Amino acid sequence: MLPAYLPNPVAALFGGGTPVDGGRNFSDGKRIFGDGKTFRGLFLGILAGIGIGLLQIWLSGAYGLENFPEHTFVSVTLLATGALFGDLCKSFFKRRFGKERGTKWPVADQYDFVAGALLLTLMVDPSWILANMTLSVFILILILTPVLHRTVNIIGYYLGVKEVPW
Repeated sequence: MLPAYLPNPVAALFGGGTPVDGGRNFSDGKRIFGDGKTFRGLFLGILAGIGIGLLQIWLSGAYGLENFPEHTFVSVTLLATGALFGDLCKSFFKRRFGKERGTKWPVADQYDFVAGALLLTLMVDPSWILANMTLSVFILILILTPVLHRTVNIIGYYLGVKEVPW
């Protein structure tokens, strides 16, 4: 899941610039995504996810790490892209529900990128998901994700990258 876990913190750390929604509002008069979702963050986050995935592929081949999933360029690209699209989708609905940027939204904040990563991968490369996503792996992801999410957000808050520690 590293290709899905890494894009969000990289997007937060290195994002900024032009918002993905161009500052436009949706038909309800509210921003589509908000200022926190930028093209630079989107592209750099996806590239970081692909990069860590390619590193996993190399390490697996170079050192015979059998416990790693058998990633492909397609799988790491889908996981990284899906993670940030999941986050964008959550931001869209967050704005529809009148929640401002940085407002806590339990469950959605922790699992948006996981859902996006797994759904996109399932839609485009179902054979990879079926071969690598066992029930025990899925349960482990459900348990580890909120812990990792909270830890990374606290670190980001103390580094000044995030305005709130959630």
